[in-house]
Amino acid sequence: MIPRVAGTPGLGHTDGVTGPRSAVVVNPAKAPADLRADVERRLAEAGWPKPSWHETTPEDPGRGQAREAKEAGAELIFVCGGDGTVMGVVTALAGTDVALAVLPAGTGNLLAANLGMNGDPMTGVQVALEGGRRRIDVGVAGDQCFAVMAGMGFDAQMLAGTSERAKKRWGWLAYVIGGFKHLRDRPMRARIVLDGGPPMPRRPRTVIVGNVGRLQGGVRLLSQADPADGKLDVAILSPNTLGHWAGLAWAVLRRRERVPLMETYTAERVEIFTRRTEPRQLDGDLIEPGRSLKITIKPRALLLCVPLPDSDPDLAYDVKAAARRASS
Repeated sequence: MIPRVAGTPGLGHTDGVTGPRSAVVVNPAKAPADLRADVERRLAEAGWPKPSWHETTPEDPGRGQAREAKEAGAELIFVCGGDGTVMGVVTALAGTDVALAVLPAGTGNLLAANLGMNGDPMTGVQVALEGGRRRIDVGVAGDQCFAVMAGMGFDAQMLAGTSERAKKRWGWLAYVIGGFKHLRDRPMRARIVLDGGPPMPRRPRTVIVGNVGRLQGGVRLLSQADPADGKLDVAILSPNTLGHWAGLAWAVLRRRERVPLMETYTAERVEIFTRRTEPRQLDGDLIEPGRSLKITIKPRALLLCVPLPDSDPDLAYDVKAAARRASS
C-alpha cells in the first residue's frame, strides 16, 4: 500500500476559483459511459473549474494526451483507463509538479490497487479533492516510466495468456487462470546485474522489479517495498515444479517473512540479460519481448494524489466511505 499523507496546499488560484486547473486523460473503451458528467458535476460542487478532456487512441494510450494537457496549463491530471494508459500518463508527468489522480478502471490498474482503490472511478475524484499528495519514485525502462513494477518471464507470460474476454468475466482472477498454462515452461537462463556489480547467473522463472509491493487481488509480493526510498526492490523467483509453485504461492499469501525459491534485493539500477527472447511487462502492460531489461530509478519524480489517513493508519483505504463522501 502506498502510505497516505496529509493534504497539500498550494494548488489553488487567486482568481476566485478554489480548485486547480485539471484535465482528464481517458481510455473511452475502459471508462463508464457517465464518467464525464459525474466528474464534472463533482468538481463543480467542490468549486473546481471544468476539466479538459483528452481521449486516448490505439496509437497513443495516454502519454501524448497528458503532455498536451500539461502544456495547456493543467495542474492536476486525472487518468481513467487500464495499466497502459496510467503508465503513459506517469511517463509524461514524471519530473514535473503536475499531480496525478487515478480514476480506477479496467481489470488491472496496479497503481489503483496499491492505493487501495479497486472500485468506482469517483473514488479517485474524492481522493484528489481531499488533498492528499505524496511524491513517489518511478522506475525508468528505455523511454518509459512505471510506478508499480516491471518484470521479465512468467509474470509477462501470464499477462499475454489472459484474454480481454476472460478479464471481463473473471476480473483479476483471469490472470491466475492465464498463468496456469505456463507453470511448467522452461526457466530462463539469465544474468542479473545490480548497481553495476558482478553478474549473478540464475535460472529463474521470472524477475520482478518493484517500486511498490502489491499484485492483483491485494497479494503483497515485496513486503519491504517503499515507493519513496530511492530504491527498486528486486524479486528473483525460481520454482521448477508444481510443488515449488504451490509452496511459493502459499508463503506469499500467508505473508511469510521467508518465501521459498524467491531471492530479494534492493538496487538503484537493475539489468537483466537472458539467453533467449523473453516476454516483458511494465506496470502490467506488455511491451516488446526482448533479451534484456534495463531499469533505473528516478527518485521522488511523481506527485501522486493519495488517500488521506484514516483513524487507523494500518487499515486499507475505505473505498465505500470515499464513494459515500463523493456522492454526498
